[in-house]
Amino acid sequence: MKLIRNAQVFSPKSLGQMDVLIAGNKIIAIERDLSEFSNQFVDEIDAKGQILTPGFVDSLVHITGGGGEGGYATRTPEMNIEEAFIGGVTTVIGALGTDAETRSLENLLAKAYGLEEQGLSVYCYTGSYHFPMGSITESIKRDIMLIERFIGVGEVAIADHRSSQMSVSELSRVASEARVAGMLSGKAGIVSIHVGDEDEKLSLLTQVVEQSDIPVKQFYPTHINRSKALLEAGIFYAEQGGMLDFTTSTTEQIIEQGEIPAAKALALALEKGIDVAQLTMSSDGNASLPTFDNKGQLIELEVGRVSSLHQSMVDAVLIHQVPLELALASITQSPAAILSLKNKGKVKVGMDADINLLDAETLKVQAVFAKGQQVVKDENVLIKAPYS
Repeated sequence: MKLIRNAQVFSPKSLGQMDVLIAGNKIIAIERDLSEFSNQFVDEIDAKGQILTPGFVDSLVHITGGGGEGGYATRTPEMNIEEAFIGGVTTVIGALGTDAETRSLENLLAKAYGLEEQGLSVYCYTGSYHFPMGSITESIKRDIMLIERFIGVGEVAIADHRSSQMSVSELSRVASEARVAGMLSGKAGIVSIHVGDEDEKLSLLTQVVEQSDIPVKQFYPTHINRSKALLEAGIFYAEQGGMLDFTTSTTEQIIEQGEIPAAKALALALEKGIDVAQLTMSSDGNASLPTFDNKGQLIELEVGRVSSLHQSMVDAVLIHQVPLELALASITQSPAAILSLKNKGKVKVGMDADINLLDAETLKVQAVFAKGQQVVKDENVLIKAPYS
C-alpha cells in the first residue's frame, strides 16, 4: 500500500488538499486526512507543495516507429518506455503510420505486450494509414472483438497526398465495422483519422456523417492544429458534435509553415466555446515529422516525442492561461472518455492508480505511479528499458 499525503489533488477537477491511498493497482481512498493508515506496512510519500494529477493518456503514439518519407534510412525508432514515464504518460494508444508494409500489426501488438510488462498501459488501433487495411484476423471487426488490446481503427489518412484517397462509401464501411465491433465488445470502436493539409480538410468526414447512419462521434480526427484554416474547419466540426485532437510534436520549420502549437490551438478552441470533453492533445510520438515544399518534395524530417505532451499542457497553462483543470482534462479525462478507457483519466476511488506528482509552480513532473508502482522518483525513471 502507498499513502500520498498533503497533495493538491486535481482529478482533473480541483479537490483541494487531500491524501490518496493506493492498494495494489487501484486508488482505494481519497480523504482530507488518511493518517490513520500510517504504519510500517504502508509506504508514505509527503507531497506537500506538489500537485497530484491523473497519469497522462497519449491517444496516438507510433510505439514501433514509423516509415520515414526520406527512404529506408529515415525509418523512425521504436518508443522507449523511459520517455513516456519521464513525461508523466502512463497510458498510450499505439498505431501504425505511413508504413504498414515493413511495420506490421503483429509487431505493434508484440511491442504493446512488452511495454505492458514494464508497467505502461497500452492499447492499439488495428488497420492502418491506408485502404484496404491490414488486420491480424483478416477482419478489422474480428480484431477489435477478439484481441483485447485493439480498441478501434487507425490512423486512417484523409486530405493527404500520402493517403489512399478513400471514397465516402469506403470510409463509411470501415467506420461501420469498427462501430459494430465496439458495440459487441464493449469498446470504443473509434476511427482515428489522420488529417493532412490538402484543401478538402474534414469534408470527407462530414459527407460520411451526412450520407450514412454513422454518428459524428465515431471519428477521432487528429493533427487539427496543422494550419489556421484546418483549425477553423475543426472548430466548426466540433460545433456539430465532433471531437478534435491537437498534435503536440512539431518543429520550428513546421510552425513557420503555418502549424499552430497544440497548446495555443487548445486555448483557441476553448475560447470558441468548445467543451473540453471534445478536445484532446496527443504526441504523435515516434512518428516521422516531414516538411514538404509546395511540390510535395521532402525538405526536412524529424521524430515526434512523447514528452511533448506534458510540455504542451504546461504551455497551455503558463503561456496561454488555460485553467489547469481544463489543460489536464485534455490529456487525461477527455481522451480516456472518448476511447472508453473506463479505469483511466481520473483520480477517483476504484480507478487505476496512474498518478503524477507535479511541482506546484513549474508543473514539472517529479514522480509518477503507473498501476500503483512508482516508476519515476525525484525526476528519475526507476524502470529501465531492456538493452538501454
